[in-house]
Amino acid sequence: MDLAHAEQRIRELRQQIAYHNYRYYTLDDPEVSDAHYDRLMKELSALEEQFPQFITPDSPTQRVSGAPSEKFQRVFHRTPMLSLSNVFDEQELSEFDERVRRLLGHGEVEYVCEPKLDGLAVELVYQDGALATASTRGDGTVGEDVTANMRTLRNVPWQLNPVSGLPPYLEVRGEVFIRKADFARLNQRREEGGESLFANPRNAAAGALRQLDPRITASRPLSLFLYEVGEVSHAGFSTHWEKLELFKSLGLPVNPRNVRAAGMSGVGEAYQRFLSERHDFAYEIDGMVVKVNSEDERRRLGQVSKSPRWAVAYKFPPEEEETRVESIEVNVGRTGALTPVAFLKPVRVAGVTVSRATLHNEDEVRRRDVRAGDWVFVRRAGDVIPEIVKVITSKRTGEEKEFQFPRKCPVCGAAAIRDEDGAIVRCTGVACPAQLQGNIRHFASRAAMDIDGLGEKLCAQLVSQRLVQDYADLYRLDMEKLLPVERMGEKSAQNLLDSIERSKRTTLRRFLYALGIRHVGEATAKLLADHFKSIEALSSASEGALARVKEIGPAMAKAIHTFFAEPQNRAVIARLLDAGVSPAPAEDGQQGPFSGKTVVLTGALSALSREKAKEEIERRGGRIAGSVSSKTDLVVAGDDAGSKLKKARELGVKIISEGEFQELLGQR
Repeated sequence: MDLAHAEQRIRELRQQIAYHNYRYYTLDDPEVSDAHYDRLMKELSALEEQFPQFITPDSPTQRVSGAPSEKFQRVFHRTPMLSLSNVFDEQELSEFDERVRRLLGHGEVEYVCEPKLDGLAVELVYQDGALATASTRGDGTVGEDVTANMRTLRNVPWQLNPVSGLPPYLEVRGEVFIRKADFARLNQRREEGGESLFANPRNAAAGALRQLDPRITASRPLSLFLYEVGEVSHAGFSTHWEKLELFKSLGLPVNPRNVRAAGMSGVGEAYQRFLSERHDFAYEIDGMVVKVNSEDERRRLGQVSKSPRWAVAYKFPPEEEETRVESIEVNVGRTGALTPVAFLKPVRVAGVTVSRATLHNEDEVRRRDVRAGDWVFVRRAGDVIPEIVKVITSKRTGEEKEFQFPRKCPVCGAAAIRDEDGAIVRCTGVACPAQLQGNIRHFASRAAMDIDGLGEKLCAQLVSQRLVQDYADLYRLDMEKLLPVERMGEKSAQNLLDSIERSKRTTLRRFLYALGIRHVGEATAKLLADHFKSIEALSSASEGALARVKEIGPAMAKAIHTFFAEPQNRAVIARLLDAGVSPAPAEDGQQGPFSGKTVVLTGALSALSREKAKEEIERRGGRIAGSVSSKTDLVVAGDDAGSKLKKARELGVKIISEGEFQELLGQR
C-alpha cells in the first residue's frame, strides 16, 4: 500500500471507529459486533505501525499514553460543583415544585428530566476546542486531576467539532459510569483471572478513574454522559435544553433519554416512564434528575448551602426483598478460586427471580456474618449481580449455622490456600476437574509444551468426554480414542498425536511453565530451571531454599513449595515422566554470544518461530525483553519490523538482521 492510500484508509478507519463509539456509548444502539469493531481497531493499529508518520494524538489507538502518575494533582473548580437534594415520593416532589413557583412568582414551570446515573461526577475543560484538563468533583471546590485517565474513554472527544459559536473556554460536567453488559463482562474476566469481583458498577467506575496508571483505566469499560456547564466564555444560553443541543453539535456525549416536561404532570409522566423502563436501560439508574429549564429562572432561584434550588434528584424506591439463606456452598472457578455462594429461598427482586447470591470470599462472609438459616435483605447490585445487603439478626433463632471455609478443594480434595493478599483462596491441584480445561490449554500452549492443534474447543471436548483427566492423559491418547471426537479426522488426529510425541522432548523451563504453578511465568520458570537443573531437585527443595533463589520472594517460594507438596501434583508429574516426557536442563549459556545481554525480537522471522528464537537466545545466556529501552543491548529485526525498530534507532541500540542473528546462533 502506498502512502496516499494508507493515509486515506487510516482517515476512513478513524471516522468509522468514532461513529461506532458514538452508536455504542451514547445511543446504546451499536450497528456492528464487538468482533467487527476489534477488527477495525486492529487494522488501524497495523497501518499506524507501518506508517508511523500518520499517527496523530487524537487517533483512537492513542487513548492510552503517558507514564503512570505518582499522585493526583489538585484542580480548583472555577464554579463550584454542587450536589443535588433528594426527594423520595410524589409529596416531596410537589413541595419542591411549589417552592420553585413561589420564588419565581408564576404558574407552571418547564423542567428537563434526565436519568440519574449512579456514577462518578467529573468536569472537563476545553480550551479552543481541545481537551485541556479533566477532574473529579472532589468536595465540590477542589477535585483531582484525572486528565490522562479521561483521555482513555472512547466517547470523550479530545477535539470538539468546529461548529459556529464554539466557546473559546468551556467547562462541561457529567457522570462517568459503566454499562451493565460491560460490567458483567468485566467481572467475568476478573473471575477467570482469579481476581476479586466488583460489588457494583459505580465502585468499579470510581476505582478505575482514580488509578494512577492510565493503562489500568483503559482496561475498564468506562462511559460518559455530560449534562451541565460550569464556566463558559462568549456564549449565552436561554435554556438548559440549548446547552444540551450545543453539546451534541460539539460531539460531546449527551444522554438521548433526556426529555422536557411541562409542569408537575409532565414530570410525573417522565418519572413513571423511567421507573417502568429502568431495567431496560443499558446502565444503572437510581432515579431521575428534575431541572428548571430556563437559565434566567435558575439565576433567580440561586442555591442554598451546596445544592441548587432549581434542581432535585427524584429517587426510585429501593428494590430489596427479604428472603432466607438455605445453605452456603463453595464454587471452584476455572482459575481455582474458591467462591462462597449463598443459596436462597427464591424471591422476586427487580423483576427477576433470585435464588442465589455471591459472597465474594471468606473475608466477606465473616464481615457480613452470613449463616445458613439467616433471614436477609437481598438486592440485585447494578441490576445484574444478586447480593446480600444485610442480615436480619433480630430474626435469629440460634439454629443458624456458621459457615466454615474449606481448607481443601471441595471438587478434588487438593489443598486450598490463600493468595498472598489474603483475599482469595485457591485450589492447588493441577488435575482439579473444575479448572482442568484451562490448565490443559495452558499446558499445550506455544510457550509451554507447544502441542500444535490442541486448541480451546478440542480441550473442552477431551475434558468433557473424560479422555483427558490430567496432563499425563494427553500422552495416552491414540487414534482409537481421538477418531470419535467431533470434527476429528484421521489426518488431524495423526497430526495431533505427532505433535504430542514431539513435545516429550522439551526443556525444563518449558515444562515448569507448563505445569501452571501459581506465580511461575516464563521468566521465573527459567530462573528455577537454571538454578535447580532438574525437576527432582526442584520438587524436593525446601521453602527456604526456594526463597534464596535470585528474584524469588517469600510469597512465590511458598506457592512453589505448596505446589510440589501436593500429592495430586506429584502424582501427575510422575505420570508425565513415566509417559516419556523428558525435560532437559538448559545448556550453560554463560559463554554464549548473548551472555548477559537483553535482547528484543521484532518483526517476522522466516527461519524459526518466535518461541524457538527466544529459547535459543536464553540457552546462550541472553534475556528476552518485550519492549525497547535504554537498557536493551540488541534488537533482532525481522521482516515488517515496526515501532520497536524505530525506537531502537532513536535510542542508538544495536540492530541486527535475521541473517546476522543466525550467524550468532552458529557460534554457540
